[in-house]
Amino acid sequence: MKTAIVHDWFAGYAGSERVVESLTNIWKDADVFVLFNLLTPEEQNIVTKNKVPITSFLQNRKSIKTKHRNYLPLFPFAIEQFDLSGYDLIISSSHAVAKGVLTNSNQLHINYCHTPVRYAWDLTHQYLREANLTKGLKGMIAKAVLHYIRLWDVAASNRVDEFVANSNYIASRIRKTYRRDSIVIYPPVDVEKFKFGASKDNYFLTASRFVPYKRIDLIIEAFSKMPDKKLIIIGEGPDEAKLKSISTKNIEFAGYQSSSKLNDYMQRAKAFVFAADEDFGIMPIEALASGTPVIALNKGGTAETIIDNKTGILFDRQEPDSIKNAVLKFEKLAGSFDSEFLNSYAKQFDRKIFEEKIYKFILTKEKEFFKN
Repeated sequence: MKTAIVHDWFAGYAGSERVVESLTNIWKDADVFVLFNLLTPEEQNIVTKNKVPITSFLQNRKSIKTKHRNYLPLFPFAIEQFDLSGYDLIISSSHAVAKGVLTNSNQLHINYCHTPVRYAWDLTHQYLREANLTKGLKGMIAKAVLHYIRLWDVAASNRVDEFVANSNYIASRIRKTYRRDSIVIYPPVDVEKFKFGASKDNYFLTASRFVPYKRIDLIIEAFSKMPDKKLIIIGEGPDEAKLKSISTKNIEFAGYQSSSKLNDYMQRAKAFVFAADEDFGIMPIEALASGTPVIALNKGGTAETIIDNKTGILFDRQEPDSIKNAVLKFEKLAGSFDSEFLNSYAKQFDRKIFEEKIYKFILTKEKEFFKN
């Protein structure tokens, strides 16, 4: 089968790029299509196996590196410009528009869905508030654009033959948004790269890109109410100045850290704190692989992966007091978490398992589709 792998865009080596990395591990000769590519040469070699991704006209926009979301109205048009007519199998990896590539009746199109377009569906009003686009002419234009994206997105979902969801949470959102069924295959986590440690230092840890939906602000507010508990925050992003401005003395910003340094911090942390309503949540699994329990929101992907009182503590609301109470509950149970068990539990999400499942599923669908 001549295969094309289509992804929304490469903005950095993160969770969705790791899925593409696994797809190119399996389909080594596949061509890779993205709207634009911002990976370093080293990251690109890992993700695409030394192949240069085929990009759209957006690649040459001057501000694409710093303001790529400003080009949102052009994304549907841009993805439809890829000519995939020479391919038999199209595998799209999408959290935005990749599923909207144009295919014909002789082509099998399987979509690995990280989420329906969040800022066009369930996060619409939050996105408008944070961008200060709730009123005025700019607000009206933004709302009209998002309305158009929703209409296009539903139409684009009909171009997919089979959906694969990255969690049960996303499977339910696919059903709600597109009225389509899907199977669930959890995304790849490089569990083997994380070594677990039983010896813990006296600090809590969180790590993330500093963007609003990660809700680092809530974790900071919770720990500001517990001045005797140390919190270390790893990461960087546009909200950094805002987050630092609300921090107290017991909170330390460690900046960006390499994978090996992050593993070291995770190994030694008492617990990893995670407040995002995430589609899956790779970092909590990395924490478990490091032998560290997780304090996480009982919603979204972490509600599926974190077992309350066994691999961590779940809290019900995205509120500082809810996080604070979970931390205090954890302190009472801290001695009951076994690092070796946490590491063993995390192995079910290993990259090799993802690759075995996705290959088996797509191979089965190929046989069904092309025998007809």
